[in-house]
Amino acid sequence: MLPIRVLGTLAVLGLLLLPASADDIADAIEQARKSYRAGDLTGAKQQLDLASQLIGQKNAESFAALLPAPLSGWKAEKAQTTAIGAVGFGASVASRQYTNAAGDHVEVQITGDSAMVMQIATLLSNPAIAGAMGKLIRVGNQRAIQDQDGNVRMVIVNKFLVSVEGSANAAAKMSYAQAIDVAKLSKM
Repeated sequence: MLPIRVLGTLAVLGLLLLPASADDIADAIEQARKSYRAGDLTGAKQQLDLASQLIGQKNAESFAALLPAPLSGWKAEKAQTTAIGAVGFGASVASRQYTNAAGDHVEVQITGDSAMVMQIATLLSNPAIAGAMGKLIRVGNQRAIQDQDGNVRMVIVNKFLVSVEGSANAAAKMSYAQAIDVAKLSKM
C-alpha cells in the first residue's frame, strides 16, 4: 500500500496533466493557427469562422443580460439570442418579448457585431435624413427615432442598435426604451 503522501503527490500530478477548462474560442483560434502553419488555408478559415461565430454567440448572451426586466404590469418571456456569422451583414442579437394583461406586447432587441449598425448610425447622425425616418426624440442622452407606430430605434456608441417595437402604445415602448441600461451597453 502506498503512503498517503505519495498518493497525494500522484493526485496533484494527475490534476496538472488534465487540460484546463475548455475555452472553445481560444481552441478554435489555436486550431486555425495550426492549420495555417500547416498550409491548410481552408481548415484555418473554417476554424476562424467558428471562432467568430462563438464570439458572436457570447456577445449575444451579454446583450441578453442587458435587456430590461418587465415593467410593472408586464410579464417577460425568456430572452432569445442569435448570432449570424458573416452571411450578409452578420449580427449578434438578443431580444425579449413583454406582454401585459390587455394583450399588448413589446419586443426589445439589441443588435451588435453588424455593419448595418454603422450604416444606421450614419443616418441617425444626419438630422435631415433621420427626420425622414420618423420623429427625432431623446431617450436619456441618446438620440433616437420614433416612427408613427411609436416604435423606437437608437444607436448606442455607433456599435449597437436598440429597437423597441410591438402592439403596445408609444408610451409603453418609450418606457422600455428608457429601461435599457445604456451605460453598461456603452462599455461593451
